[in-house]
Amino acid sequence: MDELELLKAKWQEREQEFPAVSYKDIYKMILKKSSSIVKWIFVISIAEILFWIVLGLLTPETNKALIQNIGLQSILNVIYIFHYVIIAVFLVLFYLNWKNIQVTDTVKTLMRNILKTRKTVKYFVIYNVAGTALVLIFVNLYFYANKEELYSLISKGNEGYAALPPENFFPVLFVSFLVVGIVLIAFILVLYRIIYGILLKRLKYNYTELEKMEE
Repeated sequence: MDELELLKAKWQEREQEFPAVSYKDIYKMILKKSSSIVKWIFVISIAEILFWIVLGLLTPETNKALIQNIGLQSILNVIYIFHYVIIAVFLVLFYLNWKNIQVTDTVKTLMRNILKTRKTVKYFVIYNVAGTALVLIFVNLYFYANKEELYSLISKGNEGYAALPPENFFPVLFVSFLVVGIVLIAFILVLYRIIYGILLKRLKYNYTELEKMEE
C-alpha cells in the first residue's frame, strides 16, 4: 500500500472527526504525485530528442554520401527543421503543463491540467509515429523515382547489390527498407508504450482519485 492509499484509509477512518484537514492532505499528495509524473514526461521527452540527435550524428558516412549524391539531403533538411520546430512546441507544452500543475490550487483545475497533459502526450506519440511512417514512405517513393541512379550509387560500394540484376535490385532494396521501417516503428511504439504508457496510467489513476473526492 503506497503513501496515497494510507492517507485515504486514514481519511476514511477519521473523516467525521477531521474532514477538512484529511481532504486537504490527500489533495496535496495527489498534486505532488501528478507534478512529479508530468516533470518526468518533460525530462524523458528531452532525453528522447537528444537520443535521436546523437543517433543521427552516428549515421555512417557512406549513407550520408548516398543521400547527398542522390539529391535527398536538401529535402531531408527541410523535414528536419519542420520536425524539430514541432518537437520544440511539444517541449514547451510539456514544460507549461508541469508548471501549471505545480501552482494548481483546486481539485477541478488539477483534473483539467491532468487531462490536458494526457492529451498532449497522446498527440506527441501520434505525431512521432505517424511522422516516422510518412518519412519512410516518402524516402522509399523518392528512391523508386530515382532507382536507376540509386542502383548506380549503391552497386559501386556494395558487392552484394552489384551482383543483383537491375530489375531485381529495387524489390530487394524495398523489402530491406520495409523490414527496417517496421522494426523501427515497432521499437518506437514499444518504447512509448512502456515509458509514456506507464506515466499516463499513473496520471489516469490520480484523475480517478480526484473524481472520487469531488463526489
